[in-house]
Amino acid sequence: MMVTLNPYLNFRDNAKEAMEFYQSVFGGELTSSTFAEYGQADNPADADKIMHSQLEAEGGLVLMGADTPSYLEYTGAGNVSVSLSGGAEQNAELRGYWEKLSNSGAVTVPLEVAPWGDAFGMCVDGYGIAWLVNIGGSTA
Repeated sequence: MMVTLNPYLNFRDNAKEAMEFYQSVFGGELTSSTFAEYGQADNPADADKIMHSQLEAEGGLVLMGADTPSYLEYTGAGNVSVSLSGGAEQNAELRGYWEKLSNSGAVTVPLEVAPWGDAFGMCVDGYGIAWLVNIGGSTA
């Protein structure tokens, strides 16, 4: 088995909704478990919250997420961004992800040719997650 590094996103009360949104963006199979399913709902308000959710999409994309239980402080996304990148052969795929992610929130840097020659853009989606998209060898 190889070592993998996956983004694990934290939400306050909308992990289910957010992960279903990401499934609509990336496709793939989404699995989710609640705190109650694992007997971890000490506070009844946490019972139906997502303890763990995992989206596995084509190309090896894996995104995980969960609700922050009520007894822990929720600090939001903090200083973390999720980066999607590929070459010109992934241009259409990456632009499709960009459109869906940016349309749900706000564009912070338009997807256009950057000084290094790649198409690059930044956005924050409707769930407060910052995304960077870089398309190598691309034209805007």
